[in-house]
Amino acid sequence: MFAALIGAILLGYPVSFSIAGVASIFALLGWLTGSFDLSLLGALGQRIFGLLTNDVLIAIPLFVFMGVVLEKSRIAEDLLETMGRLFGRVRGGLGVSVILVGALLAASTGIVGATVVAMGMIALPTMLRNGYNPKLASGVVCTSGTLGQIIPPSTLLIILSDVMSNAYQQAQFAQGKFTIETISVGQIFAAALMPGLLLVGIYILYMLMRAWLIPTDAPAMSESVVKPTAREIFLAVVPPVLLIVAVLGAILGGVATPGEAASVGAVGALLMAGVRMKASPTLMMAGGASLLLLAVLAGLFPVRIQRSDAGLFEWSMAFLFATLTFIGGMALFVSLKRTFTNSILKPTLSSTMVVTAMIFATILTASIFSLVFVGLGGEERITEILKSMPGGPTGALIFCMAIIFVLGFFLDFVEITVILLPLIAPALILMGHDPMWLAVLIAINLQTSFLTPPFGFSLFYLRGAAPKEITTGHIYLGVVPFIVLQIVGVSLIWLVPKVATWLPGIVY
Repeated sequence: MFAALIGAILLGYPVSFSIAGVASIFALLGWLTGSFDLSLLGALGQRIFGLLTNDVLIAIPLFVFMGVVLEKSRIAEDLLETMGRLFGRVRGGLGVSVILVGALLAASTGIVGATVVAMGMIALPTMLRNGYNPKLASGVVCTSGTLGQIIPPSTLLIILSDVMSNAYQQAQFAQGKFTIETISVGQIFAAALMPGLLLVGIYILYMLMRAWLIPTDAPAMSESVVKPTAREIFLAVVPPVLLIVAVLGAILGGVATPGEAASVGAVGALLMAGVRMKASPTLMMAGGASLLLLAVLAGLFPVRIQRSDAGLFEWSMAFLFATLTFIGGMALFVSLKRTFTNSILKPTLSSTMVVTAMIFATILTASIFSLVFVGLGGEERITEILKSMPGGPTGALIFCMAIIFVLGFFLDFVEITVILLPLIAPALILMGHDPMWLAVLIAINLQTSFLTPPFGFSLFYLRGAAPKEITTGHIYLGVVPFIVLQIVGVSLIWLVPKVATWLPGIVY
């Protein structure tokens, strides 16, 4: 089934149709050979309904919307230009600024394509003009863009948290436990935060070392480049950082669900876009503060004015809530109007719908694939294969990580996450591997799939946005050192599991 799926994708068929088609063909072949019971397909309706009513997955379109708003409103460009001027006079500093901006955009957008295209169009020409090695420049832009998959919030981590939670519950049932524990999105976000920052540090260290060893590869910018003022740095850096703190803080602090926090991020991105579109900064700040205060007060002082004993306090709080709602609503209305008249809102909604439809179509069809695979006895065979691996649990995990790495050359992270992981994760957890640590290792491995040819999406994004002097060979060769750095990152987290498990242990 996996060989047929990869073959169908290599032939150019759409991924979702390939997944559903291969599953249907093998279900029919299994029925004809007496190895599959077609009545199992009756569970599809329940599976699809469960996916479409999954509270965790609701956050995906909202996070996508937040990222596209920041990209379309050119907030990302302002951040990139300011950071480039700030660090550019240091040898390798321009590359460091690209990595730092990639990390900030990762935490505020979570969309690889938007980040790579933005940096490819703005930073790459600047790096080439300043004498950077085309391979190094291409590699750092591609890799920095992929940080959106490991630094929370990201669509990969949301999907991965749902898959790993189901696998963890399945493993506990297999152990005879009926009072089971679950894994939340917040726990996966907390587990991925420190490893994501570790990768940023590894990239920066590599950039500075290469600039020191080979000065011609990453020279400093000329003295004529004007350093940004404190006000420019504040306006470019502080709003995205506040947005990141609001979204991640709400999730990690247990104040809001992922869907609620994602809606906070979407509204915050809209207000930031409003400021970028020359709306009143005072109104936007007042609107954001009003909505934030409203959320806090509504949690602390729930008001029920319809009660017969509602007194002065209840009516005063109701009036305050109404006032805050009005101020926040006015700011949001002005921001929506500005983004609409500047032709930002419509393409943002279109892009959000396309990305969301692609992700959910893959998840839904993968459910059909996994159902047929399990019905054919594939799950038992995978478990037997992993148990028979030399080296015990460690050997089984190395084998699975190698399979994920190789599949990353041909499949997207969504397909690998929703097709392969439900089949191997329960067995790995049963062998004693910590599910959150395992999720982080897999996430970094899947992040590498954006850099590995022939189907590395980051390579495609940069190829479309790069200037003419950058060849496909430059891009492919440029990412090789960073793929090695990804493997180094996985190895460090493997050797020091506390990097992934420390923060969730503190927060939760």
